[in-house]
Amino acid sequence: MARTGKITVVGAGFYGSTTAQRLAEYDIFDEVVLTDIIEGRPEGLALDMNQSRPVEGFETKVTGQTTTADGDGYEAIAGSAIVIVTAGLPRKPGMSRMDLIGVNAKIVRSVTEQVVKHAPDAVLIVVSNPLDEMTALAARVSGFPAHRVLGQAGMLDTARFTYFVADKLGVPVGSVKTVTLGSHGDTMVPVPSACSVDGKPLMSLLSAADIGELVERTRNGGGEIVALLKTGSAYYAPSAAAARMARAVAEDSGAIMPVCAWVDGQYGISGVYLGVEAEVGSTGVRRVVERDLTQSEQAALRAAAEAVRSKQADVASL
Repeated sequence: MARTGKITVVGAGFYGSTTAQRLAEYDIFDEVVLTDIIEGRPEGLALDMNQSRPVEGFETKVTGQTTTADGDGYEAIAGSAIVIVTAGLPRKPGMSRMDLIGVNAKIVRSVTEQVVKHAPDAVLIVVSNPLDEMTALAARVSGFPAHRVLGQAGMLDTARFTYFVADKLGVPVGSVKTVTLGSHGDTMVPVPSACSVDGKPLMSLLSAADIGELVERTRNGGGEIVALLKTGSAYYAPSAAAARMARAVAEDSGAIMPVCAWVDGQYGISGVYLGVEAEVGSTGVRRVVERDLTQSEQAALRAAAEAVRSKQADVASL
């Protein structure tokens, strides 16, 4: 198997370390770099992952590197074609994603500055919360072309919606097709008109009330897990989504997936990072893919755009 390139995951918490593990086990990279500000944590996790290589049969090398707020250690990410930013505080029970905006903005700004310095040609995938705002901030701070900065939101939200539908109907998850657009938060826009089960429209299988309940559970999907865990937040499904996005970039696959991307005219919306479907390849977002929406879905997407637009403008100064 041909392995090529270096990919970096910034932040070695549960989310970051699980993402690094998934990327290593794909066995398509020469090296996965995992960084964190907690001394020894990324090195220890990397050593542990490397010792799993004989068992799982992958040759990708995992490198752990402690970094500092002053930028020491970031030289390890040099030459990375992709950088995934997971750094930031997770939610606690009762917190919304927006409660994290102040502290995580400072972290994301600092990390992005180091990416620009050491990996200026990288595609930047942001997963720190609040997602839409942190993606916009990373784009502004980096100065990268908009297509090289994208956020992980829709992949996760769509996976949650798909699972909830499959569980409700008692069918395999592989038979269910769903999509979510809009923000990663209260103005998330699941798109029932685009959802199907074995090719049958979802609306022919479930009542409007049942679909509404699943939509609401999808919007609150992360909060439900936070409340159950008591400490920390979701990382298995989020890391799977982030890793799949990175793989699409690494393999230049052109896969169409829901991501947080720069929207400039599509759906009649301009000048904002928003959850949309996009064709993803080696340069990041090749193009935003528009689909036919119902009037209510279109209205909800535009409302989401305006809601995140104001927050993205506010976060620029943080």
